[in-house]
Amino acid sequence: MLYFFLQNEIGFMGPVGTYYAEKAIPIPLFILLALIFVFIPYLLGSFNTALFVSKKMYHDDVRNHGSGNAGFTNIMRLYGTKAAVITFAGDLLKTILAIMVGWCTLGYFTAYIAGLACFIGHIAPVFYQFKGGKGVVCTATIMFMLDWRIFLIELVLFIGILVSTKYMSLASVISAMAYPIFLNRMNHTGLFLIELIAVIIAIIIVIKHRANLSRIYNGTESKFKFKRTKKVSAEEEAK
Repeated sequence: MLYFFLQNEIGFMGPVGTYYAEKAIPIPLFILLALIFVFIPYLLGSFNTALFVSKKMYHDDVRNHGSGNAGFTNIMRLYGTKAAVITFAGDLLKTILAIMVGWCTLGYFTAYIAGLACFIGHIAPVFYQFKGGKGVVCTATIMFMLDWRIFLIELVLFIGILVSTKYMSLASVISAMAYPIFLNRMNHTGLFLIELIAVIIAIIIVIKHRANLSRIYNGTESKFKFKRTKKVSAEEEAK
């Protein structure tokens, strides 16, 4: 029988610590388990918090306004801090759950795959005609859960770019492009496929932000502010 060899974790990685042990998984079993660490995280990612918030709290569709993106930044611009915090928390929680599903399946490697599946679900949600967000919060959560050192470096980089330029999109793109580079330098697991996953995430984020980059080049991109730009009635705010 053919086997898939990987380094499986005895303990949890990321914020708690990492422990590795060699393990061989029969390929048919690995494919069967993929229904768990790919399908479930994808469905979790497909629950788009921004769309839920805009429809339930404001009886609106965030995709019809601003950048047309169903994500944290557009929610902040349209509805303000309260809606943005709920959106951020929802995206954070669903990504953590997805990664835990992957980790509980076969460890570190499948945790990365689960994170990628959740990320893709967020961008192309099956519940919302495959039109979702851009995956920045999901990506940050993947970094934090799977290697907190990279997360801290990326956080400093992200904040530095955002504060200096006020462009959330530019900070997101540069941070995403740096992700596979940092992972390549700090990955000591022997699982080089996780670096490919980081490259895939970076490429998708750049593609999703191509319109933003074009607007930055033309000087028409909106700068990020911690306030909404679309007025919402007091009645809607209370709902």
